[in-house]
Amino acid sequence: MNFLINILGCGNVYDSSNENAAELRISKFNEIKEKMIPFFNKYEIRGVKTLDYDDFCKAAILIKDKVHLTSSGLEEIRKIKSRMNKARYTTRD
Repeated sequence: MNFLINILGCGNVYDSSNENAAELRISKFNEIKEKMIPFFNKYEIRGVKTLDYDDFCKAAILIKDKVHLTSSGLEEIRKIKSRMNKARYTTRD
């Protein structure tokens, strides 16, 4: 994780609730937009996580365009978030 922070030039590492994991957090949107997204566009994420990354980028575009400042835009981001990560793999009734 520290190697990735050095490459990106941003972020912090935090211990995860899972003792065998750590979390990389980038909290400044400008760093996400200008450093993280271009990095992962250049060095593609492979496998099923690609779908989560695609959704993450869709939400980032909405934020960049300030759509999240409207109630409908915020709801759209909530919908995107609701289908990411573990939610993608669970069946819904």
